[in-house]
Amino acid sequence: MNQSVIKALKLLDLFTEENPELTLKDIADRSRLPKPTAYRMLTALEVSGFLYKTKETEHDSKYRLGLKLLELGQLVSDNLEVRGIALPFMKQLAEEINEVIHLVIVNGSEATYIEKVESTRALRLYTRIGKSSPLHAGSGPKLLLAFLPKEKQDEILSKSELGSITNKPISVEKLREELRTIRNTGYSYSIGEQDADTTGISYPIYDYSNKVIAALAVSGLSSHFEGENLNKIKEKASQTAVYISEELGYRKG
Repeated sequence: MNQSVIKALKLLDLFTEENPELTLKDIADRSRLPKPTAYRMLTALEVSGFLYKTKETEHDSKYRLGLKLLELGQLVSDNLEVRGIALPFMKQLAEEINEVIHLVIVNGSEATYIEKVESTRALRLYTRIGKSSPLHAGSGPKLLLAFLPKEKQDEILSKSELGSITNKPISVEKLREELRTIRNTGYSYSIGEQDADTTGISYPIYDYSNKVIAALAVSGLSSHFEGENLNKIKEKASQTAVYISEELGYRKG
């Protein structure tokens, strides 16, 4: 573990409501770091946007918390909101169809699972809250990739290695075609892309601005995703995604 990074981040804890602005001397004294060391860490935090310098003199500098923290705080707040709203609906859906339910969001260039409700079946998928996976593997990640702005989508698809979790070859052109289909149909479908012999189906969750902010993903043994049971899963999952979206302020129109 990088102790320098930990020490630098701990400097952010020195800023409080009572002390929103601190000098280099204040920070060095309170952190018990030599001034040159504190200055190097503060410069790194400033370059990253976590701090900004309000004043600099020959003998000292003053700092405040930067807007990057506000941006990250808003992201955390948004994720907590969608988790809190979605969880009761996810539990209800799990009771109705008895499959594993996930809530998935975009996290940089990956998909992250931020909530999960288990089924009562013996099947256990290799997912956990906090797990990240490529955006091109699995129904939830692929749905999110399909609804990303074209520039971001192209950036991800242009990477030289679109590796497969299950060692299946991936064609970028075929993937692009699949993403267009997902946007047109409004849902994503995958078979054996993250776990062997499993199927996933996902639907978009929209916020008040009609932007896709998460995927509601249903996963289970492929043998369960057939015939009338598949129709039931699709109907229930689709409706649940709409309910969650409406709670977040989404209005179709």
